[in-house]
Amino acid sequence: MNRREEKRNLETIPVGSLGLIPMQGCKSLGEKVDYYLVKWRTERESEHKDSLAFAGYQRNSYILGAKVPRFGSGEAKGTILESVRGVDLYIMVDVANYSLTYSLCGQINHMSPDDHYQDLKRIIAAVGGKARRITVIMPFLYESRQHKRTARESLDCALALQEMVNMGVDNIITFDAHDPRVQNAIPLSGFETVQPAYQFIKGLLTHVKGLSIDADHMMVVSPDEGGMSRAIYIANVLGLDMGMFYKRRDYTRVVNGRNPIVAHEFLGSSVEGKDVIVIDDMISSGESVIEVATALKARKANRIFIFATFGLFTAGLKRFDEAYENGTISRVLTTNLVYQTEDLLEREWYINCDMSKYIAYLIDTLNHDTSISDLLNPVERIQSIVARYQNGELD
Repeated sequence: MNRREEKRNLETIPVGSLGLIPMQGCKSLGEKVDYYLVKWRTERESEHKDSLAFAGYQRNSYILGAKVPRFGSGEAKGTILESVRGVDLYIMVDVANYSLTYSLCGQINHMSPDDHYQDLKRIIAAVGGKARRITVIMPFLYESRQHKRTARESLDCALALQEMVNMGVDNIITFDAHDPRVQNAIPLSGFETVQPAYQFIKGLLTHVKGLSIDADHMMVVSPDEGGMSRAIYIANVLGLDMGMFYKRRDYTRVVNGRNPIVAHEFLGSSVEGKDVIVIDDMISSGESVIEVATALKARKANRIFIFATFGLFTAGLKRFDEAYENGTISRVLTTNLVYQTEDLLEREWYINCDMSKYIAYLIDTLNHDTSISDLLNPVERIQSIVARYQNGELD
């Protein structure tokens, strides 16, 4: 993989000198991405390294100094501490990082998605149109759960996308958007929604022994109709059957702003005795996936593995601890694309899927203005790692 990437990338001249600005909430992920970029470009042998087109190609770090200081009133400003003129700039932001705080008239305030998004706009404004190209890498798409209008209500995600484009952002890269059709708001601009399917399968195969990856012993299940495409993709690539649940709701009542779920109804073939992969875009409170796991267990499923791109765990980890102890779930896999607590990383049932190398591949490839289509569709890599697992070659 590594060798193929480097060979391909060297065929084209970089768009501009590479610059990376990880916002405060994305600092650790940004540093890991930077590590890979520095490593690859130091190792990469090229006759072009001394040419003007490759100026600044090899550096000790691609992270540019930037900060968002705040006044005592809670107001802020974006400041960039070094030149970005002609730079191919990648700004990384994690709008779901609630661990950061700021002072508001003496009170300590935790940063909300709105605060993170506002800080992103401040940094884009500070660039002032001087960068060659701006790409925003926003793994958890801001306001993506409010992606469509069902009543007289705001369309926050569409507005945010249009606002970024109007400010001069050329490309937006997100992961597993709640509904990718939201890109219709910016039809003439770059928008990629990336699936971490390969990283999930790699995480599962690396940590769990004794899996039989065939239709007789394993199945993929979507917890709702919205996530069908994810489940279909994984099922097709692995050669498994799939099933889905749909939520039967009581439309005569509204509780906490929504119609309450009466039951999860299952559509699909028998899960009896099979290991089941439940795949979703996010775990918010976790109530939904645990109800689905419980319903699968009632149908005599064997081990249950939950894949979710974003593990928000808004109601804490207690219900997952209980579900693991009573055997309802075997493992939960989420990525490091959003903030993770130390408590989560220490849990026995948790498998962390690191996305930093993948993001570095995307940045490196885009900086060379080369197609990322093979990175977006990892069928070959998935089938290769499954073959290695079945041959006992994985650690």
